[in-house]
Parts: sequence; structure tokens; C-alpha cells
Amino acid sequence: MAAQAPTAAAWPDLSPAAWRDTFATLHMWMQIVGKTRLALAPFENHWWHVTLYVTERGFTTLPMPAGTRALSVEFDFLDHRLVMRCDDGASRSLDLAPMTVASFFAEYLEGVRSLGFDPRIVPRPVEVEVATPFAQDHGHSSYDAVAAHAWWRTVAQADRVFKRFRSGYSGKQSPSHFFWGSFDLAVTRFSGRPAPRHPGGAPNCPDYVMVEAYSRECASAGFWPGGGAVDEAAFYAYAYPEPEGYSGAKVRPAAAYYHAKAREFILPYAAVRTAPDPDAALLEFLQSTYEAAASQGKWDREALERKA
Repeated sequence: MAAQAPTAAAWPDLSPAAWRDTFATLHMWMQIVGKTRLALAPFENHWWHVTLYVTERGFTTLPMPAGTRALSVEFDFLDHRLVMRCDDGASRSLDLAPMTVASFFAEYLEGVRSLGFDPRIVPRPVEVEVATPFAQDHGHSSYDAVAAHAWWRTVAQADRVFKRFRSGYSGKQSPSHFFWGSFDLAVTRFSGRPAPRHPGGAPNCPDYVMVEAYSRECASAGFWPGGGAVDEAAFYAYAYPEPEGYSGAKVRPAAAYYHAKAREFILPYAAVRTAPDPDAALLEFLQSTYEAAASQGKWDREALERKA
């Protein structure tokens, strides 16, 4: 049977009003699980060992080694459960439902430890302005299952298109993966050259994190549900270091623009969702912003780009 053609109906409506409180709570829950991967998984360049991955049900850590054993954790946004599994068949789970971050943190640690794992988790969030320790966070407690499901479906659609985009590059590039600190799905291409030292400055995050993340010249794109300088769900693209002329490059589709404060190209999610062909609109944005970075930055495109 042929694959179903993508349609606009596959891209959910992501209402900011319905989503905002759930987003704030889920951000903290996913940081807790992500920090487990940071504690257990072997280091990879640019912190790629800490990311989560989209699955057919939600997000997974993939198997994380601890001695000769392995643990995986999955957010299931179909059944709305968090499932912890280890390689001897044992598992634990907890419901994704309204609860405080403090309660989630306690229940999660109890489940992981009952399986015989004891990861050293730094018990406070990163990359947020207010870093309340997880065990003391009684302010975030919202969980709207419908909104959470819609957000995951949106990320899953973006992940599918990001993977198509990756096929056009032969140089070093990241997987399509989810960074729980900044709460965005991202895919990054590299020129092969070193980059100037990043100045850091992310809130409640040591500068060495950003120094490692941006140790090589790159062009990155991604999706996040809004916040900060861009308070709407949007796709973004940026280059580090930003080459001269990048901000003035002509990118596609017409709804895309350069946000001077964020120093990124922005394509509102609503413009993709309502486009006649959402996949084509997003691929246009990914390709044209990459070309702006690679051309203005004088990358060796002949060597780096895969020939059709």
C-alpha cells in the first residue's frame, strides 16, 4: 500500500491558550527524564547524548547503559503514561495527569530506583529564568491531555519532515532530536570548520554547555512552541557564527522573516499548518535558510551536499 500523502489535516491546531500551562509543567517533567540520560549515557559531541527522540507514541530516551544493564524511559502521549523499562523485562509506569513537578519528581525517582538504577540527577532545571528545584516546585501542576497530544503530534510531523531534509546532506549533521532544556526539536548541519568560542549566557546554564554545543560552525533549524522573544509556535533557523549578509538573505516561503532580537529566521507554525502543502512549505524554509548560511558563510557546498 502506498504511503498516505501528507495533508494539512495532519498538522494539529496548537492553541497557545490551551497549551501554555501544560507546556510549563511538561517542560519540567521532561527535564527530569532528560537529566537521567545526561547522567547515564556516554558523552557525545554537542551534548547529543542527552537528547530525546520522537516515537510513534511520544518521546524516548533510547536505552541508557548503567553497568551491564540498560534502562529506557518513554513519554506515551497516546495512553498518557510515563513508562520505564529495563533489559531484564521489568518495568514501572506512572500516569501523566495533573500533578506538581515535586510529586512527579518523587514518583519518577521511586520508579527508577525500584528497577535498580540510581542516576545522579542535578535536581533543578536549566535554560529557564526561574530555576525552582524540582522537589520544591509546587507551582507547575497542569496537564491537559488533549493539548499535550496535539503538541506531540505537531512535533512528530516536524520530525518526519526534518528527516527528509537530512537526506540531502553528506557532511556532519545531527539527528532530528529533542532538547529538553530549550524544549525544541532540532536538526543541525556543520561546515566542518571550528567556530569561535560561544559567549554562553543561557539562563541558569553553565557557559561550558553552550561552548561545547557551538564548538563547530553550524546551521541549525528547529521547532518550539513559543516563548521569550517569539511568543508563538514557530519553526526557526540560525547560523553560528552568523555570517555577514545572513539576516538579509531571501528565504522562503513568504511568511518567513528574520527576527532581529532572536537573531533567527522565523516561520510561524500557523503559516505551515494552513499552507496548501505544509510539508513543502517547511522544506522550503529548511532548505532556503540552510542555503543562506552555507552561501554567506562560504561553506564547501560541492563537497557537503548530497547529489540527487
